[in-house]
Amino acid sequence: MTVCAIEPSAGHEDEDGTTPAGCTLTADGAYGARLASAGDSWFPERWTLDGPEPYAVPLPRNQPEEPGTEVQPMGDGRVLIHRVVAGRHTFSLLYPTGPGTGELPLGAVECPDESARLRLLPPAPGGERAYALAVGPRTTSVWLVAGGAFGPERLAELPGRCSGGVWLDGTGRLLALDRETGGRTKTVVVDLECGGEVSPLLQIAADSDDRLLLADHDSGLLIVRSDAPSPGQDRLGWGVLGSTLPVRFPECLRVRDCSVTPFAIQPGQVLTPESCAVALRVDGPRGSWVGVWRPAERRVHHLRAPEGWLAGTGLWTPEGVLRLPYATEAVPCGVAWVSPPPAAEPEPQPQSEPQPQPQSADTFPEPPGESGESGEPWEPEPPASSAPSGPPSTPSAPRPVPLQEAPLGRLVTNQCRLAWLPGSEVRGAG
Repeated sequence: MTVCAIEPSAGHEDEDGTTPAGCTLTADGAYGARLASAGDSWFPERWTLDGPEPYAVPLPRNQPEEPGTEVQPMGDGRVLIHRVVAGRHTFSLLYPTGPGTGELPLGAVECPDESARLRLLPPAPGGERAYALAVGPRTTSVWLVAGGAFGPERLAELPGRCSGGVWLDGTGRLLALDRETGGRTKTVVVDLECGGEVSPLLQIAADSDDRLLLADHDSGLLIVRSDAPSPGQDRLGWGVLGSTLPVRFPECLRVRDCSVTPFAIQPGQVLTPESCAVALRVDGPRGSWVGVWRPAERRVHHLRAPEGWLAGTGLWTPEGVLRLPYATEAVPCGVAWVSPPPAAEPEPQPQSEPQPQPQSADTFPEPPGESGESGEPWEPEPPASSAPSGPPSTPSAPRPVPLQEAPLGRLVTNQCRLAWLPGSEVRGAG
């Protein structure tokens, strides 16, 4: 399974940082963690998702948590918690102990600059380690905060302000960050096993802001956000790691009066990135719903989200089933199984024949007043406007933005050779 967490980019983050995330999932989708509420109080909650039925375990301590407290599941079922205490960033592991909650302190990180911000990075593959990003006025540090031998450890320091955070491999070695320097944002890759060696990864045009949102190491599919085709206006695009084909910015990913955020890529599609299904969170006047798009197609399938969906959270199975966690009063811990239309389905899809659903212990709740079965294609009203399905999904820029051969796959550092990654830097023609 592939799950990815999308972090806000620099300049797009909430200033107070007090809004708890919906839910964070381990890289294999076995566990989830979120900050749940009981009245005006907040407490950590662990979700177990790899069994016959999902279930939640509350992990409260002696006093409620602050709204901005971060939690992240580990691969062994414990939950990492990040608190800010008297200006220090403390980290502990929480775990159930019968009727109570145990806590294992890991240490603290103290940022010398009071304006620096520290947040957890998305869960690393394997689930044995956890990392954090400390962003200061001029530099950014990557910290190992769980899984080390002697407490929190600073692994790398980069010039510039970094945001994002996407793992490029299945071992937790290569971390992609969006670095802002000189007024422009470009994605770089940090090798955590080679002393924090930094190499360029994404550079579509010299004067564009280019950010990496998702990456799938099975297929090499990359989902990016850039203003290269429309200066001053961000667009969603896709490319393939190591490919010489152009980065494409499909018109169908521009939905009128809505924001579109990708949150998961279907894994297991080795050598066929065009067939990977990408899950999208679509936010519009009528609320939030789910979109499914494949690079080989020229349209987005709009699907109803389950009631209580932890918006922006979900994971794919290799077979192409999308699992969406949700929480309601009736079902405090549930997972909706959604089977979107297959890639080979002709357009338009007859809405009278919804796709069959996989058997699951959880149902796909219907929004009040709506009818239809789970996974049925759904168009919001007013209709979400995408580009006409006739023209090919080419960039709207007057010229294509190509991927050029790049040195990362043959990069030789003082200690390591990244021989397994077949050419990775993404650049655009000038």
